[in-house]
Amino acid sequence: MSHEDGFHPIEALEEAESRWRRRRARIAANPSLNLAYRLGVGLVGVVVLAVGIVTVPYPGPGWLTVFAGLGILASEFAWAHRLLHWARARYDRFMAWFSRQSGVVKGTGVLFTSVVVVLTLWMLGTFGLIGTWVGLDQAWLESPL
Repeated sequence: MSHEDGFHPIEALEEAESRWRRRRARIAANPSLNLAYRLGVGLVGVVVLAVGIVTVPYPGPGWLTVFAGLGILASEFAWAHRLLHWARARYDRFMAWFSRQSGVVKGTGVLFTSVVVVLTLWMLGTFGLIGTWVGLDQAWLESPL
């Protein structure tokens, strides 16, 4: 495929991947640096994964963040690679099943998600905090924790 500007996206991607492989091989050649690198990737991956798990019931990219965290971990750990493929297959299967369900089942899913969001916000003390901002100082708004 010819491009007028001389840019070939596939070739650019292959070159970037080749550079990354060479850089990663240099890191792997040094055991101390390799350990530090793997620990860093593990730490970042676990943090992203944890944020994703916490944010799954909330509006926004919860599942995307979970898969991003697993993807980061999968770049260095075989167990995470297997878990990523297993989780994606289960997620895709569940979403396909859920999309075929009636409005009652979908509504129940929305209701359940809403209850989880409200309960976690209450447990974290969000309602009590916002209540004090607007002059609503009610004991039932406070977190039980």
